Amino acid sequence: MYRKDGESYFIVDSHVHFWDGSPANQANRYGKGFIECFYDYHRNLSPAQWQWPPEKFGKYTEDDLMHDLFTAGYVDKAIFQPTCLNDFFVNGFNTTEQDGAVAEHHPGRFIVNGTFDPREGEAGLEKLEALAQRWHLQGVKLYTAEWKGDSKGWKLSDPWVYRYLDKCEQLGIRIVHVHKGPTIYPLNRDAFDVADVDDAAGAFPNLTFVIEHVGLPRLEDFCWIATQEPNVYGGLAVAMPFIHSRPRYFAQIIGELLYWLDENRITFASDYAIWQPKWLVESFVDFQIPADMQAEYGTLTPEIKKKILGLNAARLYDIEVPAEVIAGLSPEPAAAPGPVPKVSA
Repeated sequence: MYRKDGESYFIVDSHVHFWDGSPANQANRYGKGFIECFYDYHRNLSPAQWQWPPEKFGKYTEDDLMHDLFTAGYVDKAIFQPTCLNDFFVNGFNTTEQDGAVAEHHPGRFIVNGTFDPREGEAGLEKLEALAQRWHLQGVKLYTAEWKGDSKGWKLSDPWVYRYLDKCEQLGIRIVHVHKGPTIYPLNRDAFDVADVDDAAGAFPNLTFVIEHVGLPRLEDFCWIATQEPNVYGGLAVAMPFIHSRPRYFAQIIGELLYWLDENRITFASDYAIWQPKWLVESFVDFQIPADMQAEYGTLTPEIKKKILGLNAARLYDIEVPAEVIAGLSPEPAAAPGPVPKVSA
């Protein structure tokens, strides 16, 4: 929980990882290049005092993770999002199994999401079912640009993807997180394009699609899609650190999202360990859209910030929220997807 100026903020970090990008786990030059590209994002967009040396960034400890999220970072609940990259890393980069082991060490702290790759066909459907049973999956994270053999990506509109999304519904998996953001070496930029989002979202109205990184650098395309698909949310991973390095750009991003999606369909994420939640949470609570932009974008109220920092994700994942956080908030709109957040005394 984060408290400031008489307000209490329940924090759900909806996009975190426990990865191994160390040289020992790199299968080839692509694995090496991938973690180095991640590190460039970390170094270029983080305040100097929050930057790690490359060695720690490549492989940090479970103690680092717990301290940075929960002891120092104000996080009340974190959601693990896997990124397997089995063609680049010997044991995978950040798998559901790696994340799940940490979650089991710390009951109540994490939600573990799974993943699928439609190129695995029938065998992948069985694998998804096993993951769902083992980890009680509520959500999956999809990485459409991941390489597999000669294939350098896939689309949400592919026929096999529909088979997998049908399977998600059968298994009770309701939330589909999709990386649709900046490219990462050596992946193909076009494989992260948002153009296939409306196809899947329109075909599966009972699923919620959280588009991670809000489509950057395709924000406008994403917003036009999200405004016509009420089951599409925007995840702020990668967008958040611009609050430090380019605050007016961040104001534009958040302003456009609030205009097109409104404050009920935006979720906070640190993308740990690329960035740490402590400085992001503090900066966002203190942030205000510049005065000369407010005529177009409005202002960020504590109520809006509470929804983005935790309440929206809590609603999606049925997470219990302390009563002090939602006291005095206006009711959710009747059409808002997902259940109302649980309230604890």
